[in-house]
Amino acid sequence: MRAVGYQSSLPIDAPSALEDIELPTPTPTGRDLLVEIRAISVNPVDAKVRKSAAPAPGQWRVLGWDAAGVVTAIGPEVRDFAVGDEVFYAGSLPRPGTNAEFHLVDERIVGRKPKSLDWAQAAALPLTAITAWEMLFDRLDIRRNVPGTTPTLLIIGGAGGVGSIAIQLARALTDVTVIATASRPETQEWVRSLGAHHVVDHRSPLAAQIASLPTGAPGFVFSTTQTDQHYADIVELLAPQGHFGLIDDPQTLDAMPFKRKSLSLHWELMFTRPMYGTADMAEQGKLLNEVSALVDSGRIRTTLGENFGPINASNLRRAHALIESGQAKGKIVLSGFGV
Repeated sequence: MRAVGYQSSLPIDAPSALEDIELPTPTPTGRDLLVEIRAISVNPVDAKVRKSAAPAPGQWRVLGWDAAGVVTAIGPEVRDFAVGDEVFYAGSLPRPGTNAEFHLVDERIVGRKPKSLDWAQAAALPLTAITAWEMLFDRLDIRRNVPGTTPTLLIIGGAGGVGSIAIQLARALTDVTVIATASRPETQEWVRSLGAHHVVDHRSPLAAQIASLPTGAPGFVFSTTQTDQHYADIVELLAPQGHFGLIDDPQTLDAMPFKRKSLSLHWELMFTRPMYGTADMAEQGKLLNEVSALVDSGRIRTTLGENFGPINASNLRRAHALIESGQAKGKIVLSGFGV
């Protein structure tokens, strides 16, 4: 089968940073599905892994986690899917990735593709939707109210992949007021189109901008990027007894400033459930089915930003470069393997 992989961790402008390769087609066992990949999307985790985790000498590593495709074979213990089913999912961090014609994935973390979306539009959603859903409803639990506050959520990095779907999920499933950060006119318009009630510029201090809004201090902050740059502002602007969640990787994180306000701290990594085979691992498949239903009912929409064309090394290098630049809006998607 055709695939895109790498053998050494190299800068993305190196031709061998990602290469077109041929690999054996895998065989499903246990609860695995073998999925023929029709579209993928690229996430910051792809670039992080490429730059920091080289495979064993002489081996290839295939990246990619988001995918939409068709089930072509099933393991003997599969319960909920059949050959021919159209699916979307985000995979598992330790396993080979979706930048390949065929891919193995545990059925418990797979959802049924939204019928109203094409392959590329569907592939844009799974990883970011799982991340946003788990943070909003499993970690921060934004449906509970912080005493003395008007239910308000600040999303730092609203125009990115996770921020784009988090805005929509918060609007579709709760009554909280959503504040999103965005710095450029096009990204500010993007987050407004997704449903943000207020937009502030993360290039300027956040606390003063939040204080000028009619919402009062937010009880919830979800930081998707550059947490270290905004940390002091986050502590200042959060309401007492508020809740802070993050998904990026600040070099250090001193939680002591949280004590005075009795703030809570929440980390989210959507790969935790599949990596550890947690007892509630199947919740990811369930929430993806709920996302699919929300899409098909018109309550949320795809966050596809750009389609870079066929799945090959050249287009994936372009996608990684844009991800690394920090200038992406929504999700970058690639479709099919061409001729």
